[in-house]
Amino acid sequence: MLNVDIIRRQGTFTLRARFNVAAAGVTALFGPSGCGKTTTIQCIAGLLAPDGGRIELDGVCFYDAAARAQVKAEHRGVGYVFQDARLFPHLSVRGNLHYGAQRSRRAVYASFDDLVAMLELGTLLERRPNQLSGGERQRVAIGRALLAQPRLLLLDEPLASLDAARRDEVLPYLTRLRDQLAIPMVYVSHQFDEVLRLATALVLMRAGEVLDQGTLTELSGRESLRTLAGADRVGAVIEAELLGHDESGLLRLRVGAGELRIPADEPWARGTLRLHLLARDVIIATEPAISLSVRNQIAGRIESIGREAGGSDLVAIDIGANQHVFARITPAATQALELHPGKPVWAMIKAAAIQGHSFAAPARRREL
Repeated sequence: MLNVDIIRRQGTFTLRARFNVAAAGVTALFGPSGCGKTTTIQCIAGLLAPDGGRIELDGVCFYDAAARAQVKAEHRGVGYVFQDARLFPHLSVRGNLHYGAQRSRRAVYASFDDLVAMLELGTLLERRPNQLSGGERQRVAIGRALLAQPRLLLLDEPLASLDAARRDEVLPYLTRLRDQLAIPMVYVSHQFDEVLRLATALVLMRAGEVLDQGTLTELSGRESLRTLAGADRVGAVIEAELLGHDESGLLRLRVGAGELRIPADEPWARGTLRLHLLARDVIIATEPAISLSVRNQIAGRIESIGREAGGSDLVAIDIGANQHVFARITPAATQALELHPGKPVWAMIKAAAIQGHSFAAPARRREL
């Protein structure tokens, strides 16, 4: 576990960060700029000293104000990737990577060749940083940090300085590292799409405070995430089991107690796909529809109906197997359909509206 319970004062700003997350996979610190995300991970790394509290990783104490204990940053075994790559301009890509490897004091869990292959850096090894794109520089920075064999990798908005095309270039590599390496990561971002693709756990922050924490599935139905992600991002984050393809080539997904079928944009064969079903794209019917172009219909039961700030009703639908979807409808529709908690309904979802991302369980962590 990564246990953080700290306070730090910076002028008129006070950070009070308290959370406990599993030291596996990717934990995202998500919240608006200036809420204390970067300060939090700099305290974890030892780049900043808290004014009080405790930081502990897997039973190893990094900082304890009560015991007046503080491990120096260079002895914590923590890797750090900044917004800007901060590569050594006089060294080639190979030289920058070897610098990380030379700093390792631990057993190797990812070799030089493995990381070069994972990050597809082989054709770049003899180039200097000024010959690289922004996305390539960040891939090198990530590889350099990992070659130091850290027990924890901190990523401070590593895609913030990149344009949309370069972000889309780097994200698949981060996904690959998440799924193939055992290294736990803490990822700072204020971009919900990045969090959706990468995170296995989520810590929500605002104005120096932790609002909530949990998995994306757990938090997708809570007001805390809706407040930070924005009304247009309200929806359910669910994990679907890949079942294969139907006779028309559509991908079959097990979702709750039902099935969805979506275009097979990638050659998924097995495993899990993380879906983001926006509330604005879900239609509610009180009986199965026959003469509609919407083919995805999942039977469920209304769990709750809440009035949103904008005047719409947000309807939570239990679709079985501890999964929920949400629909945003007008109060007039709620009344006309006589909707109430406990009523059986059908959630209808357009295949083209389903946003999916690959998601595999994190690699088993090696004891080093």
